Amino acid sequence: MEPVIRVENFIAAYEGTVVINNISFEIYHGEVFVILGGSGCGKSTLLKHMIGLYKPAAGRILIDGQDIVTARGKRRLEILRKFGVMYQSGALFGSMTLLENVRLPLEEFTDLPKSAMDLIALMKLKLVGLKDFYNHMPSEISGGMQKRAAIARAMALDPQVLFLDEPSAGLDPITSAELDSLILNLSRNLGITFCIVTHELPSIYAIADRVIMLDKRVKGIVATDIMDAYVGNSVGMGGQNPIRYKNV
Repeated sequence: MEPVIRVENFIAAYEGTVVINNISFEIYHGEVFVILGGSGCGKSTLLKHMIGLYKPAAGRILIDGQDIVTARGKRRLEILRKFGVMYQSGALFGSMTLLENVRLPLEEFTDLPKSAMDLIALMKLKLVGLKDFYNHMPSEISGGMQKRAAIARAMALDPQVLFLDEPSAGLDPITSAELDSLILNLSRNLGITFCIVTHELPSIYAIADRVIMLDKRVKGIVATDIMDAYVGNSVGMGGQNPIRYKNV
């Protein structure tokens, strides 16, 4: 099976200082892939490179077989359309309603009539359980609801992949578990591929199909694991599934 995302011999560096050194991994269609690690290990740095915000010092990042690093012009825009991003804070526009926030990508990248864009935006909000809050401002809803609205906006253009940066950050355990359930439902029912940066172990056990662990000491991947959540095995119900560590 061809991977949706392939990272090959990737190196990230800032002002000559290497942060991540020569890592490679693949993400496959429909799976929930988690990037785990402590503070300062390069999780968010890796994510920002994968979505094209930064250019790597070396290596390739292929999305659906196309290199986002070397792509230019129309070809780069086509690659960017293949994924959506939810940032840690949600990054909703405070002066817009939830409907307007979700509709924004459609206004920017499609020529659909406004009525069609509103309908699509409402459908996305319904998928995350926020259809009845379409006319609310971000300041009028909870932090967990803001994260859901941000996921709805990330799905506006029907991307193949969703990148989520610390989706459970700042949430209480119950709200975090509800968000985990939403991610699983979207993955299993709609076939969306997720790449998630997090350090929340309960969420990882609940939703991850595969995990890589980064470590700032070795500037790379120190552990990998295939979780059992995908087949409904013991991990998602409190069982044990030891992470396989590399020799470092």
